Amino acid sequence: MINLDFSDRRPLYEQIKEKFKELIISGAVNEHDKIPSVRELASSLAINPNTIQRAYKELEEEGFIYSQRAKGSFIAPIKKAQTEEFISALYKNLQDAAAELLYRGESPESLKHEVDKIFENIKRGGN
Repeated sequence: MINLDFSDRRPLYEQIKEKFKELIISGAVNEHDKIPSVRELASSLAINPNTIQRAYKELEEEGFIYSQRAKGSFIAPIKKAQTEEFISALYKNLQDAAAELLYRGESPESLKHEVDKIFENIKRGGN
């Protein structure tokens, strides 16, 4: 389900968050599906449970998962209000990234080309 790249410069908890987001966004997991417990995932990945706990905490804060006491963690249903706020934040991130790319000398045409490539990749089922 989750594979980590120990040569990646990003912290492990960020990699875990991104992998879960990919699974959710791609539809590989469904609303209310149970996800592995902190201990189960830590054991299978051979990493500290605190790392998993941090990833789960942030995923819950961002509305991707929810927890039920004594039952575990689950994929959260999409909530309209949460989604609109989150989408606004994503557009802000996109705007910031585009501005930085332009500042670093990329042309508007190359940005458009890259966005088109991203959409084509998504259509083919890639991430």
